[in-house]
Amino acid sequence: MALIDIYRRGYQDCSSKIATARTKRSRELENISKEHSKIISLRNQMNNSRSESTIKSKAKEIERCNNNIGRFQTNIARIDKEITNFEKKKNEYDQKITNEEIKINKQNQQKVDKANKEQARIMTNLSHSVKIHDQEIKNLKKLPNKITVLFLASNPRDQAQLSLDIEVRSINDQILKARHRDSVNLVSGWAVRAGDILQYINTHEPTIVHFSGHGSSNDELVLMNNNDETKLVSLEAIVQAMSTANENLRLIFFNTCSSYNQALSVTEHIECAIGMNQSITDDAAQKFSAQFYSSISFGFSVQKSFNQAKAALMLEGIDEADTPELYVKDGLSADDIYLISAD
Repeated sequence: MALIDIYRRGYQDCSSKIATARTKRSRELENISKEHSKIISLRNQMNNSRSESTIKSKAKEIERCNNNIGRFQTNIARIDKEITNFEKKKNEYDQKITNEEIKINKQNQQKVDKANKEQARIMTNLSHSVKIHDQEIKNLKKLPNKITVLFLASNPRDQAQLSLDIEVRSINDQILKARHRDSVNLVSGWAVRAGDILQYINTHEPTIVHFSGHGSSNDELVLMNNNDETKLVSLEAIVQAMSTANENLRLIFFNTCSSYNQALSVTEHIECAIGMNQSITDDAAQKFSAQFYSSISFGFSVQKSFNQAKAALMLEGIDEADTPELYVKDGLSADDIYLISAD
């Protein structure tokens, strides 16, 4: 039961008890009136009687009437006290009802305000979605006839050696089998050092940058130094480098172990990115990337290409389909991102 209903029931109960008490009070007043009338009658009888015994008898009756009147007056005083207490409680309940109504009205107004804000938010989001949709249509119309995939490989000699040449060859083979093979230009850079990244990007102006090699558990990219040994590049440095890349750059593919934070972070500046949420085997990395670029080359969206690449791992019986992660810039949907024109 709501609190206000409890107060209203208490208010009604007090009102009922006050009415009952006033009825009792009226009865007591009637009783007093009857006793007064009786006393008047008895006094008249005494005045008209010459019998001493009769006078004494009537005097005793008058005394009893006065005692009754005293008792009735005591009852009235008690009833008046009860009425006063009930009136006090009734007023308290009335104030509680008023306060609760104010509270409920305030809560209801807050709900209305919240609903209005939610409606405004929905309308704003809807308007934003329409604008994004319109922009996506414009983007689809402006899709390039040809894109460049920049494959950057780094395999320091002090790390476990990876078959990166097999990966790039698999990617190239799959692109050549695709419907729009002439729309995808695969460019590779080997033994990549930190200073090579921007040079390659500025030279080739890629739509996709693909990092292949090792990653670290500290969100670092493993590149090579001048001695062909490990050089760790921080997450902040990677994000900064990608944020200053050419305007054509739309997707970063980190085909390295534990690279999900790198992928997530670069989507502050780039439309979408792929990273690995743990270590990934050579075989899984090769097959996943080969199928992804095959699907892209068929003119599919980034989301569909990503899903098909995961499906390829499952078809091969490779239990690593949950390792790759796809991240998208806020406000965008990977289902709406196409990298080449399907025309």
